[in-house]
Amino acid sequence: MDAIRQHVRVTFNFPVCFTNGVFGAENRLLRDLIAGTDDPAPASIVVVLDDGVANGHPDLTTQIDHYCATHADAIRLAAPVLVVGGGEAIKNDPLALASIHDLIHGASLCRHSYVVAVGGGAVLDVAGYAAGTAHRGIRLIRVPTTVLSQDDSAVGVKNGVNGYGTKNYFGTFAPPTAVINDSAFLSTLDDRDWLGGLSEAVKVALIKDSAFFDELEHLAPRLVGRDMAAMASVVRRSALLHAAHISNGGDPFELGSSRPLDFGHWAAHRLEHLTGHALRHGEAVAIGLGLDCTYSCLAGDLPEADWRRIVDLLLELRLPVWSPALDAHLETPDHPNSVLRGLAEFREHLGGRLTIMLLRGIGRAFDSHEIDTKGMIRSIEILQQVAAGGSSRVIGPGLQVAAPARGRS
Repeated sequence: MDAIRQHVRVTFNFPVCFTNGVFGAENRLLRDLIAGTDDPAPASIVVVLDDGVANGHPDLTTQIDHYCATHADAIRLAAPVLVVGGGEAIKNDPLALASIHDLIHGASLCRHSYVVAVGGGAVLDVAGYAAGTAHRGIRLIRVPTTVLSQDDSAVGVKNGVNGYGTKNYFGTFAPPTAVINDSAFLSTLDDRDWLGGLSEAVKVALIKDSAFFDELEHLAPRLVGRDMAAMASVVRRSALLHAAHISNGGDPFELGSSRPLDFGHWAAHRLEHLTGHALRHGEAVAIGLGLDCTYSCLAGDLPEADWRRIVDLLLELRLPVWSPALDAHLETPDHPNSVLRGLAEFREHLGGRLTIMLLRGIGRAFDSHEIDTKGMIRSIEILQQVAAGGSSRVIGPGLQVAAPARGRS
C-alpha cells in the first residue's frame, strides 16, 4: 500500500471578554474586536437576536443600529436585525435555521464577515451552526445573555441543532471569533433563569476546583438574593474554568470518549426530551448532577459528607434534584420513556465506549465505563426522598443502602 500521511495543525485563539453595556455607543469593545483585522474596510455584520432578550430590552434593536452607525468606520450592518424565537424550541425548528441562512445569503456575507449572535445558549447554538455551515464558516461573535450561556456554553467550540429526538444531533465544531459576556443582560432574567444557569458552575467546581465549590457555598445566599456582584464573580470564574479545560484538556474537538464537562449531562439531555423541555437545561443538569453524585456515593467512591454538601448546595440554590420523569419505566431501560435509555444515547452521541464521569470527592472526578442500573434506580429513589424533604438530612445519619456494583476506568 502506498500512502502519504498528512499532518494538519490548526490553532484557534479567541478572547472571552467581560463588559457592561456592549451596545452602548461609547463602548468600543465590539468595534475594536471587529476592526482588529488586516482589512481596513468596514466589516459586514448581521445580528441574530433572541426574542426574549428583545422583549426584555425593547430599545436594543435601535441601540444596535445606532452602535453600528456610530462605528461605521469599522462596522457595516448588512441587514436589519433578525429577531428569532429563543429557548430549546429554536433548536427543533428547521425554519429558524433556514431564516438565519437566508439572512447570511441575502446580506452577501463572505468568510471575513461576521454573524453576531445575541441571546441564550439555544440561539447561540443555532446561529453558530448557521455561521459554521455557510461558506464553510463565517466569523461568529457570541454575546450570551443568560447565566447558563455566559458561565458555560458560549466559551466552547460547539454549535448544534436537535434532530431525531436527540439533543445536538446535527452540529459543528467551530470556535467563535470572540465571546462577549455583558452582565447588563443578566439583570432582566427571571429567577428561574438567573438560578438555573448556576448548575453549570456547580458542575465545573465539582470536577475541577474544590475551592470554587467552597465559594459557591459561601455566596449561595447572595446568589439567591440576586446580588449582581456575586453573580458576576461566579460567571467569570466558571467561564474561565470551562475555557481552560477546553484549551488545555487535550481534546477540544472530542475525538476521545471522555467528556468531563458533560458531567451529569447523560440524564440531563434525556430529561429535557422526556419533559418536552418543560425542564430547562440548567434545571435538568442540576438533577443529573444530583443523580451521578448520589450514584458515586452509593458505589463507595464519594464520601457521604461530600454528597450531603453537594445536594444541600443544589437545594440552597433553589435547583431541582428530582423530576417525575425519572420514575418512568425504570424496569425496562430500553423503553422510549425511560431515563436510563439516556446512557445508551449518550454513548452513541459521543462515540466509543460508554464513559460516565463520577466523583471520588469534590474536585476529584474519574471516568467510569460501567453503570449498574439497580444502583442508578436506587439513586433516583434517594433523590425523590431528598426532594420531598427539602434537605439531604431526610435520609438520616447514613444512606443505609446496599452499594451497587462498581464500574471503573
